Amino acid sequence: MDVNVTLAAWSNLLVYSAMAVYAIAFLVYAFDLFGRQRTADAAARRTAAEARAGARSRAGSRAQGRAGRASAKSSVHRTSRHEQVAVLDAEDEADADGGQARAGSSKPAEAADADGPSAGAGADGPGAGASVRGASGGIRRLARVGTALTVLALLLHIAAIVTRCLSVMRVPWGNMMEYAMTASAIACIVYLVTVRVKDVRYLGTFVTGAVLLALGLSITVFYTPAAQLVPALQNYWIYIHVPIAILSTALLSVSAALAVFQMLRAWREAKSPCLLRFMDRLPASDDIEKASYRIAAVGFITWTFTLIAGAIWAEVAWGRYWGWDSKEIWTFVVWVVYAAYLHSRATRGWSPTKVAVLNLVGFLCVIFNFTIVNVFFNGLHAYSGLSS
Repeated sequence: MDVNVTLAAWSNLLVYSAMAVYAIAFLVYAFDLFGRQRTADAAARRTAAEARAGARSRAGSRAQGRAGRASAKSSVHRTSRHEQVAVLDAEDEADADGGQARAGSSKPAEAADADGPSAGAGADGPGAGASVRGASGGIRRLARVGTALTVLALLLHIAAIVTRCLSVMRVPWGNMMEYAMTASAIACIVYLVTVRVKDVRYLGTFVTGAVLLALGLSITVFYTPAAQLVPALQNYWIYIHVPIAILSTALLSVSAALAVFQMLRAWREAKSPCLLRFMDRLPASDDIEKASYRIAAVGFITWTFTLIAGAIWAEVAWGRYWGWDSKEIWTFVVWVVYAAYLHSRATRGWSPTKVAVLNLVGFLCVIFNFTIVNVFFNGLHAYSGLSS
């Protein structure tokens, strides 16, 4: 079947367009993450401190009033040798009258003070919310702009994949270039879906940066002209095995990014270095670790299916399920590392940081399996499409 050169050229043009938009989104997300605007948490803490200072001031005023009334009542005059009659001076009498008036109004005041925290919360609530919104509104606007740009870049990215697919009328994962393009698009989709469930827009800088890098490598180092599949890949298992491998790579990449943020956030919580002040805008390290673990658990399941489907395809293509080919070995190594990661998380004595390190080791094995093994190792899985 002939190659549609026009659609292939459009695919390359759309890749460059997606890269341009991803680059802008990367910069916007970077300003959002590393910007110097006050965070909502800082504004909330300042508002709470002001409320506590006002409460202490009111308590001090009430204590001074009670002390003045007590000193007024202790002023007496001796009128005879054998008895004492408490007679107030004119000035003290005026103070006493004022004290009675204040005493008469003290109960409502104390009742109001008793209701102060709840009433203050209701009164300060909108103001505090306004200050929080005012302090962080600019940052969140940047995050929303970055997300919108990411969606636009993803649409261009998908259009590039579709036109590449239509140019040769086959699935768009027949070589390293197409695999990297598709896997990076799926990773971006995983990120955007996660954003809908949990606010992880702090990942935006690294997700868009990683996708930008993947597309750059696809159009330069991994570039392969549009062509038909090699005979060994012309099998229905290419519709099953490779898409699950791509999904696994996308899930594990997002989990690894979360693991990096988890470690940095834990370091900030423990040692509080000045260079990581922007980490105060992130959730607690435990919350980030839970999100990373859940995504990695799904990625481990899909990678398990990838390993099994690859063995079945190997039996169909070469008449054996396992032949200790370099690609097979490193696919199994990835599986073992992530199995150890999941086991260590459930094992007592492993700190979250050590578990996150295992997550990153597993992802490095994934990258090694895709790049080094495909390019430099000889074997039956030599489908990179790169000229030797």
